[in-house]
Amino acid sequence: MALNNTYEARLVQQETALGAGLQLLLLVLLGSAIGLGPAGWLTGLTFAIATWAVLSRALHRSGSKSFGPANRVTLGRATLVGGVTALVADSFESSPPVTLFVGLTAVALILDGVDGKVARRTGTCSTLGARFDMEVDAFLILVLSVYVSMSLGPWVLLIGGMRYAFVAAARVLPWLNAPLPPSTARKTVAALQGVLLLLGASGYLPLAATQAVIALALGTLIWSFGRDVRWLYRTSRPRTTPLASIASVEQQLRALVPESVSR
Repeated sequence: MALNNTYEARLVQQETALGAGLQLLLLVLLGSAIGLGPAGWLTGLTFAIATWAVLSRALHRSGSKSFGPANRVTLGRATLVGGVTALVADSFESSPPVTLFVGLTAVALILDGVDGKVARRTGTCSTLGARFDMEVDAFLILVLSVYVSMSLGPWVLLIGGMRYAFVAAARVLPWLNAPLPPSTARKTVAALQGVLLLLGASGYLPLAATQAVIALALGTLIWSFGRDVRWLYRTSRPRTTPLASIASVEQQLRALVPESVSR
């Protein structure tokens, strides 16, 4: 049994290593196609190593015996996100080809709706898989925010940084860690962020339209986070009747009953 568990653990770790290898292959292809600069190479390699290390540790701690088909889809999406990250890092020196940038990002966004369906159909839904999916989504939004902010200004970074600010605040305010109820509106707003940011990053729209699209993304995100924070705050407050109120009611009842009767 111990040997079997060791063998399964090695297979899982091999899949994460394969993901890092695919990331390296994508960087090589990008380098040969557009001449990826040092910043792009360094950022892409850092992303690949960090993803492999964090995912390997999470799998080891969870004791997963199988990587699962849904996680494979998410890992493939993470590889594309690594490529987009390398292109954005390289854009500080030279702008990447729009078609390539939009293509990689669009495929990564499309696959966001695939891994969840695969997990449900194969019965492989897991906490680790959901967290992996969420972190890849959040990082892609952050990277797109950085890219768009270079043309529209630093206010765009609020879109990519909001989720990380929420996580940081939850360390100080534990009530923010409470589970949220399912919400179609929250999922819709989250899905719109990538689409609107990609539309703004593509350069296909006039400047005024681009600003409006990104402002819409930020506005809907603030609304969504604000609604969730308000719900978490209201549900975290105690709903029991204060002792002082109970004592006040008792005093009022005693005043209504004659002293001779109460004896």
